[in-house]
This record gives sequence, C-alpha cells and structure tokens, in this order.
Amino acid sequence: MRPTTPLATVDILIELEGGIVLIERRNEPKGWALPGGFVDVGEAPEAAAVREAKEETGLDVKLVELLGVYGDPARDPRGHTISVVYVARSSGQPIGSDDAARAVVVAPDSLPTPLCFDHGKILADYRRWRADPRGFVRLALA
Repeated sequence: MRPTTPLATVDILIELEGGIVLIERRNEPKGWALPGGFVDVGEAPEAAAVREAKEETGLDVKLVELLGVYGDPARDPRGHTISVVYVARSSGQPIGSDDAARAVVVAPDSLPTPLCFDHGKILADYRRWRADPRGFVRLALA
C-alpha cells in the first residue's frame, strides 16, 4: 500500500526589470501569489518551475538559485503541499494566463494584498537573501 504524502509544488521568484513577477489568482484561494503550481508525475521540479512560469506569465525563465523548500502543513488551505522555491530571471512583459487572471511586476518591498499561501514568508526570505546571499539561512528549525 502506498503512503499518503503531501503534493509536490514549485514557486518561482521571477526577477524582471528590478522587480519580481506576481500573479493575481483566477481560482481559489483568491489573491496575489508567486507563479507556480504542481509538479507533474515524471517531471523534475526544475522543469515544472520553467513550465509553470511560462503557463502563468508567458515568460521564458532561467533558473538561477534554489531559495528553499517550504512545507508547513498549513501553507496551502487546499491541502498539504511541499514547495521547491526557485529564483529565476527573465525579460519581456508578463501576461497572466492559465491560473493567473493577470501578471504584474512589483517592487519586492511594495507588495499587493492579500498574498496567498505562505508567499509573504517566501518573499521575506527572498528580500533577506537579496540583501546578503552568503549569510542567508534557508532553513530555520523551530
């Protein structure tokens, strides 16, 4: 018998023109989020990140860093997920599609509300990493 386990997801911090790309979610939970989604069976997380970025923003991205792995059981109200979070770079104009009603570039310190999931925590970690990548600790145990 196979165990019941959390679902694998990815989130992508897309750096673009001095800001980052956020999407306004078309589906519940409504609000603002990082582009991302579920990893398909047989798909590597890196490939899922590139695919999800393209599907939700229309952007081709280059992954440049693994920011961290986030797995708080309460991070997604739809159920327990574990997300691999990447920093990526791109150019062009994001256009919301698929699960995204729209996609915008925002300054990392001027975020719209409400933010979905644990993306406020991820964005705070991103700002700390940007301030000092060498001093960033990706995992803090309680």
